[in-house]
Amino acid sequence: MPRDPQDLSPVFRIDVAASGSSEPSMSKRPKSGDSEIADLLRQLIVGQERQNELLEDLVDQMSAAQRQRNNELNQWRDANPMLARRCRMAAEALSRVQTEFLENLTIDVKENYENLVEGDFALNEFVDRYGPRLAHLNGVLQVLSQLSVPSSNS
Repeated sequence: MPRDPQDLSPVFRIDVAASGSSEPSMSKRPKSGDSEIADLLRQLIVGQERQNELLEDLVDQMSAAQRQRNNELNQWRDANPMLARRCRMAAEALSRVQTEFLENLTIDVKENYENLVEGDFALNEFVDRYGPRLAHLNGVLQVLSQLSVPSSNS
């Protein structure tokens, strides 16, 4: 028994008739729906434009702070050229110390891998032994490296 196409929900109806059909097709929406969609799209565009403005402001602030920091470092280097050279030498020496420290750390991990995995005590002792020294050494190296870089205006 054939079904009447009018009994089906509009979701399941597909208009395959020529363009002169009297029934609205699924691709055509009522004008009120078009205006709602257009309003939503306008709101999305306004929101994205605002977000772009905020991101540009954030980038401007961050780059201004970075420029100020670079200017201050350059002024310090220009005022203290001998100390900047010594910072460079110290950074190079500490870099070698850091390399040796990391070598010892990796050897310790390789030799004690199973103890580190199985026991919290061994892992805590390892972290206590190497963690603070590595963090502080990295911090000191970073400061020395920043102070020892030749100024960009020399």
